Amino acid sequence: MSDHDHNDLTTKQLNAPYAWSMPDWPSQTQSIDKDALEVWGYVEKSSYVAGDSLNIHVSCSQPTYSVTITRDGLHPQLVYSQDSITGHRHEVPEESYANGCNWPVELEISIKDDWKSGFYVVVFSVDGGQKGRFESDAYFVLRKSPQDRCGVALVLTTSTLVAYNDWGGANHYRGIGNDPRTEVASPVLSTQRPLGRGFLKKPAEAPRESHTFAPPIGWEPRYPSYEWARLYGYCRHHADAFWATYERPFVIWAEEEGYDLDYLTQDDLHFDETSLSSYSTVILVGHDEYWTWEMRDRIDDFVERGGGLARFGGNFCWQVRLSDDGHTQFCYRTPDNDPESETNPSRTTTIWDYLPINRPAAATMGLTGMSGIYNRYGVAAPRSSGGYTIYRPDHWVFEGTDLYYGDLLGGTPVNLATFELDSVEYTFKRGLPYPTLEDGAPETLEILAMAPAVSGEDDRFDGHVPLNGPKREVEAVKRALGDKLPKHLLECEGRGAGMIATFTRGKGEVFNGGSTEWPRAIELRDPFVIRIAKNVMDRFSKLGS
Repeated sequence: MSDHDHNDLTTKQLNAPYAWSMPDWPSQTQSIDKDALEVWGYVEKSSYVAGDSLNIHVSCSQPTYSVTITRDGLHPQLVYSQDSITGHRHEVPEESYANGCNWPVELEISIKDDWKSGFYVVVFSVDGGQKGRFESDAYFVLRKSPQDRCGVALVLTTSTLVAYNDWGGANHYRGIGNDPRTEVASPVLSTQRPLGRGFLKKPAEAPRESHTFAPPIGWEPRYPSYEWARLYGYCRHHADAFWATYERPFVIWAEEEGYDLDYLTQDDLHFDETSLSSYSTVILVGHDEYWTWEMRDRIDDFVERGGGLARFGGNFCWQVRLSDDGHTQFCYRTPDNDPESETNPSRTTTIWDYLPINRPAAATMGLTGMSGIYNRYGVAAPRSSGGYTIYRPDHWVFEGTDLYYGDLLGGTPVNLATFELDSVEYTFKRGLPYPTLEDGAPETLEILAMAPAVSGEDDRFDGHVPLNGPKREVEAVKRALGDKLPKHLLECEGRGAGMIATFTRGKGEVFNGGSTEWPRAIELRDPFVIRIAKNVMDRFSKLGS
């Protein structure tokens, strides 16, 4: 089924005035029906090494359930299976999204030495015969010990997953309140709860956030990924974050090409100063919107020491904090709401470019979501080309692509430069873009390609059609930050760009693809995108050798 077909389907079946946020649209959670056919579970930590024990918390309404554990990738490998496990149903506490479920450990499984480093999906299932079958899933990353590390580390975007997971009622975007049009976010989120369905596994036809069809005159915005989720029983934010949408397509391609990847989580970076030692290359894929101060430190130090950072992702934006045990994530968005903003202003959980933080986003990644962001998302640049215009075709990134100045890279239907894009402040000189450096961008930054973007959707519907990323929300954040927001962000009036860029810092080098949609373009096997990805991977994997 095409994206256009999904759009038509949902338009017919859902109440248009509510589009992506209908009345009585529940976040996924355990049913109040104690006999419902369901099983939910979560793994206590996101990252382990061989020899550790997996503590798995499960609530099941049925007498028995089954569990499988599979290393996912090009050739999924089943490493554990158990049937007829006695089920116990546990209540879901109020505000479990913030405080966790606090279910007891139902399974304790030892990780064997022959389990390979990688991403593991834990599937819980119950078979109800004529009632059907119910599945839910959890995950963990198995990382290598320091002495066994290879040269390339894929860092999983776990903080962004936490931000979008609304199981139990809320996430960092919405969920608190009775009216879906006015509900508010929870600034506090727990990792000790299940994941909504769709972050780890989903059908291949599930729509993404950007649309591939050309909207006609008079088109009202639709959000196929949200509406598909409502119709088919998935988390409404399934396409906003993590493995199934982002990292998995990249991993499958990388394994096909023979790249040997180690696996880490953002939590590993946060808690372990040595997490990136012995690596020549760090890879980020898809949607890495949320970071702690400590995570940035690890990336900055890694590049300074001579590492290569390959970012095939977009929307670097928010600072978050983690609790000491890593079980709670905090993001208050506006300083007035953050209890630590006055006592510890540099750790305020808001956009990185908030002046008291004193750490511009562009200083780490070269680009930032605040100078983007949307393209072909709702009515944010809805009829753009969907791709990047090439400006520096002779750069090593484009070697072997046969691209010329002014060519289009990854246009529709590939849609490389869509959904969420990153950029910096720039100017043009004699037909070439240059960073102005007023936003903390590195002096060595080279802008290779560009696409238009806007910071939010214009409401041309007098409030009658809800927008998922309305410009008024962006403006509200700006007002809350007031004169502690950099001048260039106050004056941008919602206009921005997406970019592909590179820069050097210390002994290292950074490639920033500046878009969340690299995994999809790679999955579609666009030859230009594939060659660029190989150029980056091959160059960076040789660093330090």
